[in-house]
Amino acid sequence: MADLDSTGPGALAELSVAQAGALLRAGRLTSVDLVENALGMIEARDATLHAFVLVTREQALRRARQADRELREGLDRGPLHGVPYALKDIFAAEGLPTTNHSWLTVSDVAAEDSAVEARLRAGGGVLLGKLATYEFALGGPSVDLPFPPARNPWNGEHIPSGSSSGAGVAVAAGFLRVAFGSDTAGSIRGPAFHCGTVGLKPTYGSVSGYGATPLSHTMDHFGPLGWTVADTAAALHVIAGPDPRDPRTRDTPAPDFLGAASEDVKGLRVAYSTAWYAHDPATLPEITEGIERALTHLDKLGAIVEECELPPYEVLDACGRVILAAEGFAVHERNLRGFPWSYGRFTYQKLMPGAGVGAGDLLRAMDVRRRLVESFQQKVFADHDVLVTACGQATAARFDDFPTDWPPPRLANDMQTIPFAVTGHPALSLPLGFAADGLPIGLQLVGRKFGEASLFRAGAALEAEFGRRDTRPRLTGAGAGARAVGGAAGTRARTRAVGGAAGVGAGSGPGIGLGPGLHPGLRPDLAIRAHRPDPEPEPADVRR
Repeated sequence: MADLDSTGPGALAELSVAQAGALLRAGRLTSVDLVENALGMIEARDATLHAFVLVTREQALRRARQADRELREGLDRGPLHGVPYALKDIFAAEGLPTTNHSWLTVSDVAAEDSAVEARLRAGGGVLLGKLATYEFALGGPSVDLPFPPARNPWNGEHIPSGSSSGAGVAVAAGFLRVAFGSDTAGSIRGPAFHCGTVGLKPTYGSVSGYGATPLSHTMDHFGPLGWTVADTAAALHVIAGPDPRDPRTRDTPAPDFLGAASEDVKGLRVAYSTAWYAHDPATLPEITEGIERALTHLDKLGAIVEECELPPYEVLDACGRVILAAEGFAVHERNLRGFPWSYGRFTYQKLMPGAGVGAGDLLRAMDVRRRLVESFQQKVFADHDVLVTACGQATAARFDDFPTDWPPPRLANDMQTIPFAVTGHPALSLPLGFAADGLPIGLQLVGRKFGEASLFRAGAALEAEFGRRDTRPRLTGAGAGARAVGGAAGTRARTRAVGGAAGVGAGSGPGIGLGPGLHPGLRPDLAIRAHRPDPEPEPADVRR
C-alpha cells in the first residue's frame, strides 16, 4: 500500500504514533508497511550506527500481519497496535536472547516475557528486536564486549550516552518512533539528551521491572524514549500499571496519559533553580540560555513560573552513588568473584567499589535519601507541578575522550540526572535544539510523584516552540549490506543464540532464570547465572 519515500517529508518514518494509528485504523496503512519500512532503514543505515544487536525480521512481520488482521476485524488493542518498537537488551522477550551486551549472558534465551514486553505484546505492538546497551546497563561505552557500542547518529565520532544507547540512536535515526529502556542514574534521559529525543524516567514503581535484568533494586526505573512528547506519552500509557510480581509497583491503575500532551499550560505552576548548573563552567552557555528561553515561553503561555530552592546537588549525587554501588555489587557479587574476567573493563571497575560499601554506609545513604525526598516535597512540589532544570551540561563526548580505565574526565560524564533516580520523581529529557557544534542539547522537566501528565503538558508546549522535530540526522547508506538484517551476530556464542532463537527451547541456555514469581531485585544472587565465554572469542566487531 505504501509508496512513500522513507527519507522524505511526510514519510512513513515521520508518522507520529497517533498519525500512524489513525491511518492503520482507517485502512489506509498497514502494520506490514511500517515494519518493512523500518527494516529497510535499519538494513541500509545501522551497519555503522550499531543501534541493534538483534533484528527479529520474520517474527516482526508475523506480528505485523496479526495486527493488521485484528484491526480489520475491529479489535483495537490501544495506541501502539501495529506500531514497531524495540527493547533495550536487558528486557526479556520469550524465545529471544537477553544478552545484556555481556559475555556473561550472550547466549541466554528468555523463558518468558518481561512485564514491559508482555504489556507491549498485549497492546498489539510489533517488536523489531533488541537494542544496544552498556554492559548490564552500567559499563560503557566499551569495545571489549560482544558487540560494538552504538554511535551517535548526529556524529559517529561521539557517544550517544548510555546506558539505553541503542534506544536513543534508533529513535533519533528514525528507525522507530518509540523504544524502551531503563534508567538507574540517567540511562534513559542521557541518550535522549545526547541524541535529541524525548526520554522519560517515570515515577519509581510506575512500570514493572519484572523480567528486566536488575542493577539497583531501589533506583531502577523503566520507561520509553520517543521522537515527540505525544509518542512518549502513548508509550507510557501501554507499559505503566501495577504488577503483583514486582512489589515496587503501586497497586492502582495508571492514569490515562494520552490526552496530557494536548493540554495547555495555563495555570501550571512551574519552579526553577539555576543553582546546580548556571555558575558551573562545565555548563555550555547554550544550555543555560535555552533553559532561560524555555521558562520565558512557559510564562508567556500562562504558566506561573517561580524560583525555588533545591537541596545541594553534591548530597544527592553522593547519596545515589553509594546506593547504586552497594546494590549493583549485590546483584553481581557472585559473578564478580567467580568470573571477573568475563566483565568488560569499565563494568568491572564501576562495580567493584561496591565491595567497600558497608551496611552502615548504605543505611545512612537511605536515611539521607528519605530526608532529600522530604526536602523536595516541602521546597518544590508542595506548591509546584513541574521543576525545570538542566539534564546535561555539555553535548555528547567523543569516544576518544574515554581513557583505558574508568572514570573518564568529567566532561565525558556530564549528566545531572542522578538526583531524581534517588528521589523517584518522574523526569523528562526534552530537546531544545542544537549547540554550536551541531549536537543536540535539552533540559529536564521533573514532576510530582505520579505526575507525569504535567510533564507531558509542559513538554509539549516547549516542544512546539523549540523541539525541532522536523530535523533529523543526515544518515547515509555507507556500509549497507555489511550485516544481515536478521541479527548482529558477532561471536560464535551469539550466532548460536540468534540462529537458534526460533528453534531452541526457551530457557535452554544458561539463562537469566526469571521463573514465575521470582523478582530479580529480591534475589539478586539468582538474577544472573554466569558462564565463561569461549576462551578465544571472535572479534566483537565481526558483523555477519
